[in-house]
Amino acid sequence: HVKTEMRTYQEEIFGPVLQIARVESFEEAVALPSAHQYGNGVAIFTRNGRAAREFASQVQVGMVGINVPIPVPVAYHSFGGWKRSAFGDTNQHGMEGVRFYTKVKTITARWPDGATEDSAFVIPTMK
Repeated sequence: HVKTEMRTYQEEIFGPVLQIARVESFEEAVALPSAHQYGNGVAIFTRNGRAAREFASQVQVGMVGINVPIPVPVAYHSFGGWKRSAFGDTNQHGMEGVRFYTKVKTITARWPDGATEDSAFVIPTMK
């Protein structure tokens, strides 16, 4: 069980702070950030593509990182969390600034060389 009474876990801090939580199961890994009051961002480190896809799909936060330490997307995606981490009805910039009543989930992923286990997504190329 993860100690969630730590001040750095209870507050939303923007700065050079890294909060690491190891959990016993996949279900706990999804439930812990999903239950947090802010729902800003979370990152998962794994070599299992299926677990990464399931985690990104199920977790209830605004930004998801897969094998990246900070789940902040590139500039053309909207930056922002959900729940108490959001400002108003839309995210802060990008096209989301003009959309109302939406809930965006941005997933940023990186797969180290040689990690081919469970890879089901192939980008088609023209020949």
